[in-house]
Amino acid sequence: MSYLDFNDIYKQIDGIVNWMEDYIENSGGGGYVIGLSGGVDSSVVAALAVRALGKDNVHGLIMPIESDEADKEDAILVANTLGIKYDVVDLTDAFHGMMNAYPYSMVKDELVFLANIKARLRMAMLYGYAGEWNYLVAGTGNRSEDLIGYFTKYGDGAADILPIGEFYKWEIRGMAKVLGLSDKIADRVSTAGLWKGQTDEEELGITYKVLDNILMFYDGKIDSLSDEAKDKVDYVKGLIVKNKHKRKYPPMYKR
Repeated sequence: MSYLDFNDIYKQIDGIVNWMEDYIENSGGGGYVIGLSGGVDSSVVAALAVRALGKDNVHGLIMPIESDEADKEDAILVANTLGIKYDVVDLTDAFHGMMNAYPYSMVKDELVFLANIKARLRMAMLYGYAGEWNYLVAGTGNRSEDLIGYFTKYGDGAADILPIGEFYKWEIRGMAKVLGLSDKIADRVSTAGLWKGQTDEEELGITYKVLDNILMFYDGKIDSLSDEAKDKVDYVKGLIVKNKHKRKYPPMYKR
């Protein structure tokens, strides 16, 4: 499937939409709540949810924590484009409260520690809203990030349903265009807004283009690796092994 294979993208979108509609019906839920970041993943999930249930049964949560103002503006743009209701819930004070309560001298990797706290605060707020309205949390994780464990356990990795979890990053950018989202959103540099200037590719140490090439090769989707991808194979394999625990249900003692 190439980036411009829109026929297959249309087919996949129809399948996801029907699945999301059936899941709500079978679960007894009233709708979906989605954390909107302004990025392509959350925007696509919100657009799919609207197609599945209609705009009145989808709610966006924008949760800045010392975030770039442009992220909030893009998230609001997406909500207005889709016609869904949304709330902006600034979690900065809650974040500072966590920092004040934590024995900070224990922190080994400050950036990772702070990023994980932010992701888990956002998860708690999403489930707070979902519980009040009998909604389900629609997660925004994709296959590219899931396979290498690029998410926070019980943070952005926590969800009731993962509509795009089987799709690579480049496929999701194609979906965004088919779903009518602006090029600004579809082609937006991916960032989790975890610290000023943070981008996913810089943090990962690899571009999504190269990452997807490697993952698709080992998934048996393509027959060859690019020269650039060959140099990163061992690095990606290391990420997969290192973060394998994130993709498993917690082990349980068997009596």
